[in-house]
Amino acid sequence: AVAAEQRAMVDLVRELVAAPTLLGHEAAGQEVMRRAFRELGLEPFDVPLDAGELERHPAGAPHSWSVDGKANVLADWNGSGDGRSLILNGHIDVVSPEPAALWTGDPFRARVEDDWIYGRGAGDMKSGLAAMVGAVRGLQRLGVEPRGRVQLQSVVEEECTGNGALACVVAGHTADAAILTEPTQGAIWNAQVGVLWFQVRAIGAPAHAGDAGEGANAIEASYRVIEALRALEAELNAAKPPLFEAYPHPINLNVGMIRGGDWPSTVAGECLLHCRLALYPGEPVGALKERVEEAVASVAADSRFHFDVLYDGFQCEGYELEPDASLVAGLSDAAARVTGSKPPLYASTATTDARTFHLYGGTPAVSFGPLAENEHGVDERVLIPSMTQTAQAIALFVADWCGVARARHEVRAADSEA
Repeated sequence: AVAAEQRAMVDLVRELVAAPTLLGHEAAGQEVMRRAFRELGLEPFDVPLDAGELERHPAGAPHSWSVDGKANVLADWNGSGDGRSLILNGHIDVVSPEPAALWTGDPFRARVEDDWIYGRGAGDMKSGLAAMVGAVRGLQRLGVEPRGRVQLQSVVEEECTGNGALACVVAGHTADAAILTEPTQGAIWNAQVGVLWFQVRAIGAPAHAGDAGEGANAIEASYRVIEALRALEAELNAAKPPLFEAYPHPINLNVGMIRGGDWPSTVAGECLLHCRLALYPGEPVGALKERVEEAVASVAADSRFHFDVLYDGFQCEGYELEPDASLVAGLSDAAARVTGSKPPLYASTATTDARTFHLYGGTPAVSFGPLAENEHGVDERVLIPSMTQTAQAIALFVADWCGVARARHEVRAADSEA
């Protein structure tokens, strides 16, 4: 029944890719998800982001942009009420495709070639949203409904703060378990690192290039800041907890953006680095912030420069769900019935919204989803059969975890050949 929905899932991914849901422009994609939820016979509702609530919550990430008008889109598939509840969560936002000139085609015009869908967000993670919808459509095609509530969530700001998922938790949207359909290549991610975003602003002294010795070049001073941060990165990778022993380099520093100077013939008086650094589960974000600030301070001995460390975006902890947790065991069994083998368990060197449900919502959570390639890179793509397998495993898990019964009200599944 789920396989019969493959074409509809592909069509939904293509429509979602065509909505360039970059930060601040998520609304068009959320409207697509509202319509997809309505076509399931469900009534979508919004969970808005409240800046004040987010600032007051210990997991709220600082942000320099407005969240006015932003909303997560949710829908409840309610059953007879005597089964366990489940959240199926995906994020609508995507990262920039730049430099778009490196892509084979338009990043926001999905194309299908040899069982792959290409486009920004096709893998991370609009295919996951489509798989959630496809799983429900498949069950509805069989004329069944869950005994426990299944809540579908399309959230914003997973790629920069996690404040979208947090808004859902703050509003009381929790469950007995949560599956986030991130592109995990069919593996189950039951643990992940935390992430800190920070900026380092170097202030020097502008001068004419002809008198460069009289100035202090902030761009060149930033080289030394990066060297100090690389030394910190090496220290963080020196002693790995058992979860991450298999990784040669689990804690990654990324210098993602740099902006400095304003004229080729002027010594740069200011430079701003935007960085990302990870931390292991169980480690407090505050301790990592202190180490970052100490690393930057070690460069400040040169009195010609002034350095500030600023925070904007992710400030999140890592988490681990025990490998023998009932959610892990049940999802592993469901996936094995689809593919013929149990999926591997991984501790991810990236972060997902799973941490928010697990740490702050009392909801055991894992990530599980399709095989994608080049996420955050050029010519991002997702393998269509893996999306279908994800939906099949989720449908089986819903039947096992929530229980199913004959539907009280008939909901017409869309004809996959239409």
